Amino acid sequence: MAATTPSPARFGWSDEALELTIQVDGAGAVRITRLAVPGTTDGSSDIGLPLVDVVLAGEGKAWSGGRYCESTVGGRLRYAGHAEVPDGEWRLVRVTLADPVTGLRAEVDYRVLPEAGSLRSSVRLVNGGDRPLTVESVTSLLVGAIPGLSEVDVLWVENDWLAEGRWQRRALRDATPDLNRRMHPGANPRGRFGVTGFGTWSSAGHAPVGALVDRRTGAAWAWQIEHNGGWHWQAGEHLRQLPDDREAAYVALLGPTDAEHHWRIRLAPGESFTTVPAAIAVGTGLDDVLGRLTTHRRAIRRPHDDHQRLPVIFNDYMNTLMADPTTDRLLPLIEAAASVGAEYFCVDAGWYAETGETWWDTVGEWQPSTSRFPGGIGEVMDAIRTAGMVPGLWLEPEVIGVHSPMAERLPEDAFFTRDGIRVVEHGRYQMDMRHPAVLKHLDGVVDFLVGDLGVGYLKLDYNINAGVGTDVGGLSAGAGLLAHNRAHLDWLAAVLDRHPGLTIENCASGGMRMDYAMLSLLQLQSTSDQQDLLRYPPIAVAAPSLVAPEQAANWAYPQPDHTDDEIAFTLCGALLGRMHLSGHLNRMTDAQRQLVADAVAAYKSIRPDLREAVPFWPLGLPGWTDTWLALGMRTPRTSRILVWRRPPINQTEDQVILPMPHLRGTAATARVSYPDATATAAWNAEHGELTVTLPRLPSAWLIELTPPGSGVAG
Repeated sequence: MAATTPSPARFGWSDEALELTIQVDGAGAVRITRLAVPGTTDGSSDIGLPLVDVVLAGEGKAWSGGRYCESTVGGRLRYAGHAEVPDGEWRLVRVTLADPVTGLRAEVDYRVLPEAGSLRSSVRLVNGGDRPLTVESVTSLLVGAIPGLSEVDVLWVENDWLAEGRWQRRALRDATPDLNRRMHPGANPRGRFGVTGFGTWSSAGHAPVGALVDRRTGAAWAWQIEHNGGWHWQAGEHLRQLPDDREAAYVALLGPTDAEHHWRIRLAPGESFTTVPAAIAVGTGLDDVLGRLTTHRRAIRRPHDDHQRLPVIFNDYMNTLMADPTTDRLLPLIEAAASVGAEYFCVDAGWYAETGETWWDTVGEWQPSTSRFPGGIGEVMDAIRTAGMVPGLWLEPEVIGVHSPMAERLPEDAFFTRDGIRVVEHGRYQMDMRHPAVLKHLDGVVDFLVGDLGVGYLKLDYNINAGVGTDVGGLSAGAGLLAHNRAHLDWLAAVLDRHPGLTIENCASGGMRMDYAMLSLLQLQSTSDQQDLLRYPPIAVAAPSLVAPEQAANWAYPQPDHTDDEIAFTLCGALLGRMHLSGHLNRMTDAQRQLVADAVAAYKSIRPDLREAVPFWPLGLPGWTDTWLALGMRTPRTSRILVWRRPPINQTEDQVILPMPHLRGTAATARVSYPDATATAAWNAEHGELTVTLPRLPSAWLIELTPPGSGVAG
């Protein structure tokens, strides 16, 4: 694209939701000087940073440390042109930069969805010089125009197995203390607050999201790195040598790097590399900015009718068959699941393992067991269809068990290796999705299950972390992993191209790969493997901050030995997301099963709104041990709130006050809609507060608030 504005200049994007200002100074250096909600005083600073930070071997950083904002090459990049063009529903602002020393060119793409309040960024590097260049890191997005650092909090998400979505908050100034720069002239800080994901589990340990929130004004920035492998983000202090020592915060979002992920790539003259995409949203509060990120997530997804229908899925695993299915065990469950209104029935792990054979380290061949299904697994699939449901199967396609026949049938370079040795983790080998033999094998498996068995739903699980990557092909381990990650996404897209009616669930030991590289393609996300109904609520409450609500599959596993309150408690967790039903429904009394059917019916009445609803958190993002938890979903027509009360009992009050400022001054009608009217809800329009009374413990209720004239029954 040709330059449209001479240097120095200002350009960018502005609408009612987002203002992006990019400035070119007299020397041709280019910086973002404003990224904020229009009309606010926040998010504007002339203390900018280069648009891209690039570390090249032999060039390094201009200031030693672990910060991705001070590379030598990044500081040398100069304006070479920019243009703004339509890109489907989006607008693309592309800025071209050039390094006069190495010949490296950088195309920085900012994609903005009008009126959505977010932008998506990626960078394409091109070696325009006459010698090879080795890239050790490059930012997908670098923003240094966030003023008022001393008033800013940094938020991140700790995301462990069985304990997903645990948001944490800390003052950024506490994480990056004031060093008194007047006593150290010419010195920048070296510290920063950083969060890293590594290996083949993109959200193990931490989720690839974060936020900054100004405590004084409420201004907020929230981001996500849209990658299914290694990533890193950091926030810190950025100061230029100015007489008044004005302070500003920066945010750097990256895919894999050399220091964190053993990633580097060599570019011969003329060769190019494109970073993983990252997105950032701006808002006037945490709920607002996470709502805008929700809109962004919906906009980048591959279209699929599952996002419109939101069918109820029964899965036989959690607290039920636990990877030990047989025809005799499944048939009563199929009948019971259909009777309460389930629309899909997924047979989980173990369907390929013969009776007495371990199902864990034999995965890979994917032939149905004959001992578990004497009449063939087709008998079970037919029973599911006869009951009016769509059949589904569990599959873990990326791994081969060490005791699987496929471990010896595939060529050696079809697996991850390091120094010529196969990577083995927890009884499995990791396949390399770049290899044609792997693709041929997996395409055959999927086409058999979908084409021959008539499966309409696949739960794709992934239960190992294969580490930093593979050096097959002479690449660094991290570069091998990135190439595999991208080949994996290409394979998934090709599967959906061949089978457009297929619904695919993304699972990795629950929520260990909860990222929008995967979720821009796949329809659902398993949020956890947590089996304790009392510990699931904080996971369910946090899930819409990480995943669009209609993609967040929360387990609801009522059991015949539960009390009615416990049955309603576990079912409520799925009402404002995707209902992932399980449990021994066939062993329940008629009254218990009716309680389940009532929840399914309530969900079906809600789901048309979930497709467009944005989340809010009346009590704030949940703490792992909070007694009271609340999650809301709102549309212009109605607001729905789930409220949980959990042990331990650390207070005598059985009431909680839920602030709902978006409805302040509105004479709304409050109605308890599930499970019954035992709980009470009182709306105070003047203060914008809902007072909820839950007399029993544990308990959970769904409440609807309907403004007058909305057309929604109250």
